[in-house]
Amino acid sequence: MSVDHEELPRPEYPRPQFRRERWLNLNGRWEFEIDRSDTGLERGLVERELAGGIMVPFAPEARLSGVGEQDFMRAVWYRRTLTVPREWDGERLLLHFGAVDHDATVWVNGTEVGRHRGGFTGFTVDITDAAPAGVPVPLVVRARDEPTAPQARGKQSVAFAPSAAKYNRTTGIWQTVWMEPVPAVALRRPRITPNVAAGAFDVEVPLSANLPGATVHVRVGDAAGDVLSGTVRADLDLSPRLSLVLPADRVRLWSPEDPHLYDVHFELRDSGGRVVDSVESYAGLRGIAVTGKQIRINGDVVFQRLVLDQGYYPDGLMTAPSDADLVRDIELGLAAGFNGARLHQKVFEERYLYHADRLGYLVWGEFGDWGCNSWQGQSTNQEPDASYVQEWLEVLERDHSHPAVIGWCPMNETWQDYGDRITALDDVMRAMFLATKAHDTSRPVLDTSGYAHRIPESDVFDSHDYEQDPAAFAENHRPLSDGDPYVNRSDTTGESWSIGYRGQPFFVSEFGGIWWNPAEVGRPQSATGSWGYGERVRSVEEFHARFEGLVSALLDHPDMFGYCYTQLTDVFQEQNGLFGFDRSPKFDIEPIRRAQLRPAAIETNARRQDARGPRTEGP
Repeated sequence: MSVDHEELPRPEYPRPQFRRERWLNLNGRWEFEIDRSDTGLERGLVERELAGGIMVPFAPEARLSGVGEQDFMRAVWYRRTLTVPREWDGERLLLHFGAVDHDATVWVNGTEVGRHRGGFTGFTVDITDAAPAGVPVPLVVRARDEPTAPQARGKQSVAFAPSAAKYNRTTGIWQTVWMEPVPAVALRRPRITPNVAAGAFDVEVPLSANLPGATVHVRVGDAAGDVLSGTVRADLDLSPRLSLVLPADRVRLWSPEDPHLYDVHFELRDSGGRVVDSVESYAGLRGIAVTGKQIRINGDVVFQRLVLDQGYYPDGLMTAPSDADLVRDIELGLAAGFNGARLHQKVFEERYLYHADRLGYLVWGEFGDWGCNSWQGQSTNQEPDASYVQEWLEVLERDHSHPAVIGWCPMNETWQDYGDRITALDDVMRAMFLATKAHDTSRPVLDTSGYAHRIPESDVFDSHDYEQDPAAFAENHRPLSDGDPYVNRSDTTGESWSIGYRGQPFFVSEFGGIWWNPAEVGRPQSATGSWGYGERVRSVEEFHARFEGLVSALLDHPDMFGYCYTQLTDVFQEQNGLFGFDRSPKFDIEPIRRAQLRPAAIETNARRQDARGPRTEGP
């Protein structure tokens, strides 16, 4: 079935690595009502029309939603008429939500069909029994988002107004809503793991159930045509597995310089050979290894010049106004000389990862936990619990097969002293780390970005350092070569919050944050409405000099595998980006690019390459 999506906001297919031909985009105008006291269920909001309207998938706080409400909303309600196409009759009907912040309940035709907790990950409900084909039925969604409840909220402010590095809130639906038909026994999302040493893809194909005599067929292709195919029985295991070994002359590795992607086609066939279900996907053949203090990609040392990307937009908040906006953010990073990003305190929508895959942009996946525990006497209302682990596992399942994802960071800036007792935060940190390693053994895992490292087995170690003087910054990180890295310390005791460093790959995963707003030149720093780190620079020339000094200290460090500069764009009052919040240039970006790609840095990376020892070749 072909559906016209051109008049809808965010019309593109939301799940590029698991694509079915038939689907229906449900974005657009919905009924909407704010339920400040969360009494809507008792007041009959499931049954009646709602008082206003909203443009889905934009949150009610965003201007693009048509609502623009900035106050706290304990609950919000959505309603629209849903008509399942008649040609889908007889199939199972899956209703997908890209993300709803924070606690969602879904009713179809007056019947509750599903619930989900967690504002960063998607969920699916089967609505077959509640929505007969060809019959208009009401679809109702309630989203609860308690303003002070302990929950993972990333950079969303718990105060009325955003301040410093905390931004406007997001409530309710903020990613695409869509529907698709599937057979009674259907393919679930395949897990594709590259095996560079064998020149192969290890593939796991989960099924909703088994069919006697059924098989799963997998075909891999590239621009020249079919490369290979494989078949595995689908009646012995709920998740059939097979290894697809590429012919030697068709092996082409994925890398930032050559982000080659193979097309992958999956079919579930019954005992008579009839195709029951089929999906399209893609994969990149890319390996990640840790040797000493180095992280290698395909056996090569690649210095990771990362930029912190918050993923916020002036009109859409956490929702990109268009697919082109996702592409532009990656292109801005590449233009400035970065080869990747740390996706900070937000689970980015999957289409961002698709564009990173095809453009060769390295990314670290992260959860939106910022502010666990109290710091400087201010609670951030993000006490960790089992919901963190549940939601993080959903992230890992969705994003496992994306080659651009080269590392996982379950938590960020976990603030707590290293005392004599194991804390609830320690328990959740370990659970997040073990869940990541259990799900994915192919990528390195950083237990937490900055501050309180507590997991001895962590593959990576790091710190955050916003020292603005390049000489002092370089001195902070000189002792790394002696096994004594710069670590974040308690403001009250001066003691390290972390367990001891044991020689893992090390990088400064936040630094810079150089404060620059050309409109505020000449005004006292204390009298401005903006915010940034340290003392604000007084001119563009001073900005470039400070940037070059800071990055040089890390580029030239023999024991640093990378860095992450704060940040790609301004975000509201936080004006320390290389580009404006509207992505406009704040200054000539070419000196920023030259500072990162200067010959001395290339020579340093070459020396690291020469010292790496023998390389194990693939087929």
